[in-house]
Amino acid sequence: MSWKGKKVFITGVSGFVGSHIARYLLEQGAGVYGLIRRRADGGIPRNLEYLNIEREVELLEGDVRDISSLAFALDASRPEVVFHLAAQSFVPRSFSHPWETMDINFHGTVNLLEAIRSKGLDSTIIFAGSSEEYGLAIVSQNQYEQVLRRYGTVFPEPVRIPELPINELNPLRPMSPYAVSKVSAEFAMRNYQSAYGLRTIVSRAFNHEGAGRGKMFVTSAITSQVMKLKRGEIDKITIGNVSAFRDWSHIADIVHGYCLLAEKGRPGEVYVQGSERTNSVLSYLLLSLECAGYKVDRLQDLRGKKVVEEPTAVDKSPMFGLRFEKTKADRLILEGELMFDVADGGILVETDKGRVTVEFDQGRFRPAEVPVLLSEVTKIRGLGFRVQHSLKDIINDQLNYYLDPGK
Repeated sequence: MSWKGKKVFITGVSGFVGSHIARYLLEQGAGVYGLIRRRADGGIPRNLEYLNIEREVELLEGDVRDISSLAFALDASRPEVVFHLAAQSFVPRSFSHPWETMDINFHGTVNLLEAIRSKGLDSTIIFAGSSEEYGLAIVSQNQYEQVLRRYGTVFPEPVRIPELPINELNPLRPMSPYAVSKVSAEFAMRNYQSAYGLRTIVSRAFNHEGAGRGKMFVTSAITSQVMKLKRGEIDKITIGNVSAFRDWSHIADIVHGYCLLAEKGRPGEVYVQGSERTNSVLSYLLLSLECAGYKVDRLQDLRGKKVVEEPTAVDKSPMFGLRFEKTKADRLILEGELMFDVADGGILVETDKGRVTVEFDQGRFRPAEVPVLLSEVTKIRGLGFRVQHSLKDIINDQLNYYLDPGK
């Protein structure tokens, strides 16, 4: 598909992902319309300003919770492609604001679908689902037994252990109100395809990061603090669960995937997007220190009982049927030989520039955690998807962004 002259409507255009998709499509010659909520201060959204596209996107005021405003926005844009990205996407907030999360993510999606249906538009609609929909993926028999002791049951029961890597057929076990809202919205998307013939395509993208990611998200929380530490503005790093594993992609790779789905995706289908690697929050922190100029030699818990020499040593051994780059610390955690939790209080990282203290903040631990996410992207690879960026590419982009003390 040539994007030149295509009309594209993006809900959530001022968000991290929406703004990057908008910039890419503008560069391809598309006419981009974006839904934006009225700002009391009348200011320009930060992400659009950062990417220098605030004057190129046709901004339409509205709110996904208001179906009338969506109808007016669709009249103004008459889109051939819709990227539905608007959401309350911060998982911790979904625990404290579940009704708000469901209202925006589920009811807002149904409003958009109803507005498109009532207008008789033949738009291709790409929905931003989430890897969080998978939630509790079983990694090992030992973990499965621990989960049974904690929760009493696992549903659906695993038919294979480990359940990694995760593809489109993995069971959905959402572990947060955010994840529940995305599962609900995804099923609404698929229902409108089967019931009314709307051209809906679901993307379940795993975590995607880069410069400009919101500070509340863990990768930005890490990289912003590392740069503050380097500037002497703080004397320790504060973090939540460092033993959680995520499949982190560069935002540019995921934008490519979204656009591929609009060009070649099959309506009614679900597609996983990811990097086919998994790394711990601990490794993200340690590699961020290294990318910022600290050579990491060892780490230990505050009591000195858990010690790892050369924790960032590269390990490319296969795990879960995939060969991907990880750290020595990653491998030890995945194999059950190492684990840090809130009871440890924190860790000490020995570097060539001295000791770095990492303090665990109990308030940043989730009531129900997703332990490991790892994608398998065979289906979207068949459309031409390729992973172009490494984990360190993501980290360096974020560190460069936070070189500016005002960010």
